[in-house]
Amino acid sequence: MYTVDQLEDILIDLAFAEDIGDGDHTTLCCIPEDAMGKSQLIIKEDGILAGVELAKKVFAHFDDTMVVDVMINDGTRVKKGDIAMVVTGKIRSLLQTERLMLNIMQRMSGIATMTDKYVARLEGTKTRILDTRKTTPGLRMLEKQAVKIGGGVNHRIGLFDMILLKDNHVDFSGGISNAINRCHKYLEEKGLNLKIEIEVRNFDELQQVLDCGGVDRIMLDNFSVENTKKAVEIIAGRYETESSGGITFDTIRQYAECGVDFISVGALTHSVKGLDMSFKAC
Repeated sequence: MYTVDQLEDILIDLAFAEDIGDGDHTTLCCIPEDAMGKSQLIIKEDGILAGVELAKKVFAHFDDTMVVDVMINDGTRVKKGDIAMVVTGKIRSLLQTERLMLNIMQRMSGIATMTDKYVARLEGTKTRILDTRKTTPGLRMLEKQAVKIGGGVNHRIGLFDMILLKDNHVDFSGGISNAINRCHKYLEEKGLNLKIEIEVRNFDELQQVLDCGGVDRIMLDNFSVENTKKAVEIIAGRYETESSGGITFDTIRQYAECGVDFISVGALTHSVKGLDMSFKAC
């Protein structure tokens, strides 16, 4: 399995191959090889900054002679007009790294900003915001890192670090007790110690889970606010609870006030707008 650093290196290599190909002919034709310059990252919209550390890695990966002076760190609330960093180096390097750095930082900052808004919406409750696996292929580690920077909590990273028995798993297994029992048998056989979460769609399935036991968290899928409150009361602290499905920014506070431990929000990563910024000569 790849480490986070290895995945970032692979992403950067692929991104440069995609963007530069056999050469940035526009830059190469008009900028002398030894020309030096300086560019600054200008914030053009209020939000939460994210991606600074990865941006530094992008610059170093392409040209380790580039000097990055960071004025604003990851997780900082920024406003229009702020200067987040100044980069000095070969002008060719500044131009060829600009777009990849901006794509990463705009995307990550947009996610962090969106997450911060959801977290603020739940202030005063015990509920924490979770991300999902609804991420851009290849960018999951970056996007989940941005969620954490924005104050959210990462759900499972992938299919390997947690058991999540969803409706299809239950249906294909022939029912809830079959799914849970097979799960425990598998974990024992493989010598794995993974948390187990199961999704329920109604009160009948919830009762089946409570009768069977053997899980760590119950996901209440597409429950109304009223039914969520009732379900949390039935579970009564025996297991962690998570609400998911059909929850919007406007309704999320109502779900949190039902006492659920977590609410998972796919929109943090699949429907986010990038934070506006630019990289300009200075």
